[in-house]
Amino acid sequence: MQVRVLPFGVLKDWLGSSAATVDLPEGATVAELLERLSAGQAAPQTAQLLRGIAVSVNDEFAGAAQVLRAGDEVGLLPPVSGGCARAAGGNGQSEDRPAAALTREPIDAERLIAAAKSREDGAVVVFDGMVRNNSRGRQTLYLDYEAHDQLAVKQMKALVEEALDRFGIRDAFIVHRLGRLQVGETSVLIVVMAAHRGPAFDACRWLIDTLKKTVPIWKKETFADGTVWAAGEPFPAGLAVAPPEASHEE
Repeated sequence: MQVRVLPFGVLKDWLGSSAATVDLPEGATVAELLERLSAGQAAPQTAQLLRGIAVSVNDEFAGAAQVLRAGDEVGLLPPVSGGCARAAGGNGQSEDRPAAALTREPIDAERLIAAAKSREDGAVVVFDGMVRNNSRGRQTLYLDYEAHDQLAVKQMKALVEEALDRFGIRDAFIVHRLGRLQVGETSVLIVVMAAHRGPAFDACRWLIDTLKKTVPIWKKETFADGTVWAAGEPFPAGLAVAPPEASHEE
């Protein structure tokens, strides 16, 4: 049978930027697909990175034991690196604003925050992630963001729903920019609305921290002296996938 493999982020540099078709025996699993891909890599770092990624099958996170079927689309998701950072202390769900969205247009933070406010809110907390002009001592020229679009939006919506239950806030939303961003532009905007400041601050911090670990968005940094994919935070244990024998290699 054949499956379609789609690499993201840094894996595009090592495995190719476009989707590839891989032949597998009937009943093959995600782990067996990763073994096949790892065996075909001459560079040790590429094979090693494949052991720390997450995998999606048809726009859903998948475990190592999931059985693949002919025609499945398998996304290879390296550790994510969405977001930058400027925090401010910044509503309700409106008909024209979803709980989560990706956009290639500039994010109008002031308009979105103003539209979010409600009279029942005692606090509106904002995380406004911005492109800064330097990183690790290197001058930043611009950033490029890409995502597994369907899975990223689904995951961001799930985070908002969990935040509502976990922190008792009234509402929240996330907007993340894709494409090329210049220094000073907003890459991610998170707005949390609640009756009290404590839950609003806690929810906002949890949302950005969890987004940066679980939402499949990647960042390529272009500096005055070169370009590199930003190193991402490892996926949580429940999402990371490795071939079965990887746990015995230490």
